[in-house]
Amino acid sequence: MSARPQHTRPNVGQWLGYAVLGRKLPDSMQDWVRRDLVGPGATPRHILRSMIPFLPIFIGFFVLFPGAIWLRASMVLLALLLALFYTAAYMDQNRARRLEIHGLPADLKSEKKTAELERERENYRRNH
Repeated sequence: MSARPQHTRPNVGQWLGYAVLGRKLPDSMQDWVRRDLVGPGATPRHILRSMIPFLPIFIGFFVLFPGAIWLRASMVLLALLLALFYTAAYMDQNRARRLEIHGLPADLKSEKKTAELERERENYRRNH
């Protein structure tokens, strides 16, 4: 019979370990990791993935604290804004760490970003 096909995408358990705990995926999924971290839509994916560990905190703020709903919703909104700020601020470092864990170059850029940097270098050479 045929051999079992290689997984190109992580299953739910692997994805949760990768997204929430920062675990390494099998080497057979390096292409998926590369696309996830530097491919199209990597920034929104990173932000959404980084919000998952905060969900229990947001739910706890809303459910466990006494007070009016608007007050509890304001606490959740403040926590969400703070989490988004730090997620965006440390996105490059987090991406580099994930790339290194999976055996990829830490400074790996998307094809679009590489082309943009090359255009900037060419413009600089032409002007100076």
